[in-house]
Amino acid sequence: MSKYARFAFALAVGTGLAMGAGGPAKAETPKKGGTLNFIVAAEAPSYDLHKESTFAAVHPIRPFYSLLIRVNPDNPQSPTDFQCDLCVGSVPKPTDGGKTYTFKIKKGVKFHDGQTLTAADVVATFNKIISPPEGVVSVRKAFYKMVDSVTAPDDETVVFKLKFPTGAFIPALATPMNHVYSAKDLKEHGYSWHEKNVNGTGAFKFAGAVAGSHVDGVRFENFHVKGKPYLDGYRALISRKLAIRVQAIRGDRAAIEFRGFPPKQRDDLVAALGKDITVQESDWNCVLLFTPNQGRPIMQDPRVRQALTLAVDRWGGSQHLSRIAIVKTVGGIGFPGHPLSATKAELVRLNGYGTDLKASREKAKKLLAEAGKAGLKFELLNRGTDQPYKIVGTWLIGQWRQIGLEVTQKVEPTKSFYNSLRKTKEFDVSLDFNCQSVINPIVDVSKFVGSAGNNYGNYKGKDQELEDIYNQLIKEGDEKKQREIMRVMEKRALSDMAHEGVTLWWYKINPHRSYVKGWKIAPSHYLNQSLDQVWLDK
Repeated sequence: MSKYARFAFALAVGTGLAMGAGGPAKAETPKKGGTLNFIVAAEAPSYDLHKESTFAAVHPIRPFYSLLIRVNPDNPQSPTDFQCDLCVGSVPKPTDGGKTYTFKIKKGVKFHDGQTLTAADVVATFNKIISPPEGVVSVRKAFYKMVDSVTAPDDETVVFKLKFPTGAFIPALATPMNHVYSAKDLKEHGYSWHEKNVNGTGAFKFAGAVAGSHVDGVRFENFHVKGKPYLDGYRALISRKLAIRVQAIRGDRAAIEFRGFPPKQRDDLVAALGKDITVQESDWNCVLLFTPNQGRPIMQDPRVRQALTLAVDRWGGSQHLSRIAIVKTVGGIGFPGHPLSATKAELVRLNGYGTDLKASREKAKKLLAEAGKAGLKFELLNRGTDQPYKIVGTWLIGQWRQIGLEVTQKVEPTKSFYNSLRKTKEFDVSLDFNCQSVINPIVDVSKFVGSAGNNYGNYKGKDQELEDIYNQLIKEGDEKKQREIMRVMEKRALSDMAHEGVTLWWYKINPHRSYVKGWKIAPSHYLNQSLDQVWLDK
């Protein structure tokens, strides 16, 4: 059994466990009908998931679209189990020495407005994602550095030509934000049209939305999978306040929050609802970061950034914060426990991960003094979402106070938070995150490269050495060498240059009404959100 296979097995048996009065799940016949009400902790900045990286867009919008391939919804814990969505048969094996992938496209697939999908739509979609025109945001374009071209030799065939063979391609292709758009829509309406409009081939059609309140979807009768979806529709309710979201499930105004609740709220719901609540839990491919803005003079000296990370007590923070927030595991740039990720023995060699906290903080003070920044004052930009942003942000400020820094916190709603990161870039340090879907560390760690579309540290073009390390990683086929390169990249990004500060990796807890069936927890709050397999036992 390979390291990857052992990892998948450990993930499967160690996570995704359901707790409830019903015991082990039995095979059941899905019932048709009903509307699923679920609740979302923030409002989507836009409807275009090619440019978004937040659950607030994924949860209400994903069911409107199809993908070329997707993670198996019956086995979402696996990092290697993929299935065709808009393609035919099984996910194809490469030819041409691992550099050519040929997909046959389903016939007769309809967009919600009646257009018939062809291979040209798939090509137009991936060209937008991989090589967008100037000014068009594609936050995951760095995932596809291996792609040389995407073409359609006929209406039913799509061919991806790679620059070099890599195991990172298929997992990247299965990213759930790769919504397939109509080529006609892109040509006639432009590349920003999908930010406010929806036209997909998914199991549900857009039925309306009220800003700050909800998004509605109804069953698409011409969906390309026979017999699905089971639901008549869904309503995605929006509420920023944790207490309101918990009460919505307790009072049965909503059946589930797909993102997850903290431990205390799980325990309260189980105590109150008994057999009417089911809990699924999983490790989470999501990590909270703090990102210094190197566009600001005060954050351009690596000694200042090193001091920020040296001040943080990650090991103690894990014990404390895991009792009150959806964070838990100490880790580096890769998903903890994955064969390519750092062990504790490797982590403690990095700045900010040592077990001698006093020594780390003394070193931080010394570095600040050398840089002429002792007693530095700055502002932490944070997202107005309860879990885990505000809790971790407040904790970070307390950590930095221990080395004499004076930090204030500016909390913004999701839309303006992203505007500050992407457009105005008006922040000193920001809470940030690397929340990915399919566990694919070689691609996931592209976040730490300055040229990545989802990197907000403003050090693009300032660290060619890190860019070169990542380019070496993505082209390496040997697992042992991949792991060695990962350690070099990790040391450069987190310790030597301290471009980003990793806080803690998340832990996913999903209490939901027991009548919700067919949904299985994944190691990401982005995966398994098409809702075509979900049904209500009511």
